[in-house]
Amino acid sequence: MPLRNKILWEGGIFASIPKSEYSLSNESVDYGIMIKERKKHVKKRKNIMDVNFEYYKIFYYVAKYHNFTKAAQALNNSQPNITRAMNCLEQQLNTTLFIRTNRGVQLTPEGERLYNHVLSAMEQFQAAEEELADSSGLSHGSVAIGASETALNIFLLDKLKSFHMTYPGIRLKLYNHSTPEAIEAVKSGKIDFAVVSTPAEVDFPLKQIMLMPFQEILVGGTTFTALGSQELSLREVKNYPMISLGRETMTYKFYNSVFLSHGLDLSPDTEAATADQILPLVKCELGLAFLPQPMAAPSLLKKEIVQIPLKDEIPERQICLVYDSQHPMGAAARELKNTILLGHV
Repeated sequence: MPLRNKILWEGGIFASIPKSEYSLSNESVDYGIMIKERKKHVKKRKNIMDVNFEYYKIFYYVAKYHNFTKAAQALNNSQPNITRAMNCLEQQLNTTLFIRTNRGVQLTPEGERLYNHVLSAMEQFQAAEEELADSSGLSHGSVAIGASETALNIFLLDKLKSFHMTYPGIRLKLYNHSTPEAIEAVKSGKIDFAVVSTPAEVDFPLKQIMLMPFQEILVGGTTFTALGSQELSLREVKNYPMISLGRETMTYKFYNSVFLSHGLDLSPDTEAATADQILPLVKCELGLAFLPQPMAAPSLLKKEIVQIPLKDEIPERQICLVYDSQHPMGAAARELKNTILLGHV
């Protein structure tokens, strides 16, 4: 076989060399040099193909959160490991993907192009995971949920029971959070989603779905039985000791805004750390408190506490689900989310 034909035949080497590297019209081309250059080109492409796939997964989270530390938290890894992996990825791709600053990282134009491809790949992997989960009947997996005591007690427990009976192999990780803490955990990727009570301050890419309205009532211990036959204004309520959640909670902010709308300031005598602490404090006669009606109902039936009617209306609140619209959920988390939403949207 003539040398020129042989070169054209060898794995398509000659045909795939970039035009800048050869000229068909030049009969004096050094074909040995051309083959050497092509082999270097193939070796470079092979190095790219040898990139650890895990690096792309890490890149996805760093690009999503614009922060190495937050990416490490989402992946249950350490920040030095994440930084090291991204340095290796940049070296193997022979390009700069991030602009590093004291406030985090920004993607370079090359990083943006890579992220678009990696994002598509992550969505495909999620779809594949869901198909496999469907075929295996969701026999294993785990879901991490953040929940406030109110949301857990009056809404979520029944949903978790139903889900566990259907998918006993799925492990549930439940975190006790205030609404702000739960939202922050969703932002950082520490949990799959949160079920909390409003008001909830949610910004894109987070989204919230309203699940169930609930009404809160004013209650007191048995020493306040006489007030049960009266109707108090909020101004009159101020004459009695009050129990409330701490000032950092959304519940406190909610009731403070209610009192302010009537020209009053909410100044509780006792601040509880969690909603579950309020009912025992009421029973111990430490003061009056607002409780979700479903949480107060059993104690009202037992006559352990009394409901105190109000002249002023207390706005209705909601149990809501908060999730990250740009964070792919695993099949188990997705199924639990669907179970929670069933019949409520």
